[in-house]
Amino acid sequence: MAAFGRFSQTLLRSVSAVQTRQLSAAAAHGEQGSKTWKLLTFLVALPGVGVCMLNTFLKAQHHSHERPEFIPYTHLRIRSKRFPWGDGNKSLFHNSHVNALPDGYESHE
Repeated sequence: MAAFGRFSQTLLRSVSAVQTRQLSAAAAHGEQGSKTWKLLTFLVALPGVGVCMLNTFLKAQHHSHERPEFIPYTHLRIRSKRFPWGDGNKSLFHNSHVNALPDGYESHE
């Protein structure tokens, strides 16, 4: 049993030495790599996230929040088996304002 412990410690040391060498090789490029990634982050990634947020905000401003018209297409809202939750007719993430049931929208009076 002691031999197994020594073997595992030796194996762990050799693995960590290999990982250290790989990390050292990656760090040999030094400051240039980190400067490149820092510039890419601040000049490309963050402005890109800002543009995407602005685009989403502007699209949300022009989005209609009215309920779409119910059209009883035969290939949509097929229920061949009841759902195992609730009344068995609504999907797990059912939104009564947007998601229609097979016979139409739920009425909210």
